[in-house]
Amino acid sequence: MVWNQPETEVTRPRVWLVMGTRPEAIKLAPVAGAIAAAGRMEPYLVATGQHPTMVGQALETFGLRADFTLPLHRRDGGQPELLGQMLTGLDALADREPPAAVVVQGDTTTTLAGTLAAFWRRVPVVHLEAGLRSFDLAAPFPEELNRRLVTQAASLHLPPTSDAAGNLLREQVPAEQILVTGNTSVDAIRAIADRGAVDFLDERVAAAVEAAARGERLVLVTAHRRESWGEPLRQVLRAVTELVARHPDVSVVLPAHPNPAVRELVEEELGGLPRVVVTEPLRYEELAGVLAAATLVLSDSGGIQEEAPTFGVPVLVLREVTERMEAVHAGCARLVGTDRELIVRTASELLADPRARAAMMSEGNPFGDGRASSRTERALARLLGLSTEPVDEFAAVSGGVLV
Repeated sequence: MVWNQPETEVTRPRVWLVMGTRPEAIKLAPVAGAIAAAGRMEPYLVATGQHPTMVGQALETFGLRADFTLPLHRRDGGQPELLGQMLTGLDALADREPPAAVVVQGDTTTTLAGTLAAFWRRVPVVHLEAGLRSFDLAAPFPEELNRRLVTQAASLHLPPTSDAAGNLLREQVPAEQILVTGNTSVDAIRAIADRGAVDFLDERVAAAVEAAARGERLVLVTAHRRESWGEPLRQVLRAVTELVARHPDVSVVLPAHPNPAVRELVEEELGGLPRVVVTEPLRYEELAGVLAAATLVLSDSGGIQEEAPTFGVPVLVLREVTERMEAVHAGCARLVGTDRELIVRTASELLADPRARAAMMSEGNPFGDGRASSRTERALARLLGLSTEPVDEFAAVSGGVLV
């Protein structure tokens, strides 16, 4: 396919970085920084409006703000309405601010919208965090389908690990279109951790972190996956209640997702429970501070699975399957699903046995080495004909095989 190169008044090619959720903003922020620092391209941050407040907060953490935010007018909150409005808005924006390339991250509805908007205009799509697969279209839903569709349209695939690259190779993606970068979430969490002390806006969270510094145990809990809404989430929350009752020196911090289907159930099950702090979504630096202080994490978040190994904190994954098996294979994560008894039993074993917990603490992060953003910038420069220099890989792909 021959890509149309837009005519633009700027001297540097403009690269869209499309984001709609907080994880996307966090993972694209270091890429924006790397592009700006290299000076070969112009990073243009496009917020789709999927989660506008959370995206703005995440970007602010890195001293950034969106160059443009789509003005969505949602009524029913459904996926068709969201996708339709984002596509229309992105297409109109492309008339005014034409991109030379569009970078999408992960597997959200925003990712799919950015991909389709670019592909229909024959603008190259670059897929950051490509190749993740659960091999189950129902979990995570609808993300597993989204990322498979993006693979079909992308011209450059940037998987974070050799496992993800292997998935792409098995799907007959040409090896020359694949570059293993590592995950930019590792770049982001390292940058935040290097800043040192964190100022917590919620005094209860600050108190829980201070108690952890004095030797008490802190458990971070995040649960928001759509496939867990309803009874599965209720079982997770009841497991939290039981853990706190069993372990009197354990406190829990649970940043509640703003979706009413999640927030209302959290308040119903945990509201007012001693030693359980239910908060608004934490700023990224606050989340990093809690994660660094945690003894254990219970989470269905993909980002947490990637970030926790940086701090050597074991993760119990509240999902039946995960597309991030690298953490499981490295021993720093275990799949427990939403089975209340299994969650309580496994968490209690780890809380009671420091040796078992230590065995899960990784000696490095299997998802990256902190240089993913730089690799991404250099790969973009090669794609747009700005460089012929080879890019080092987190795991090399040559001749259709991993080496």
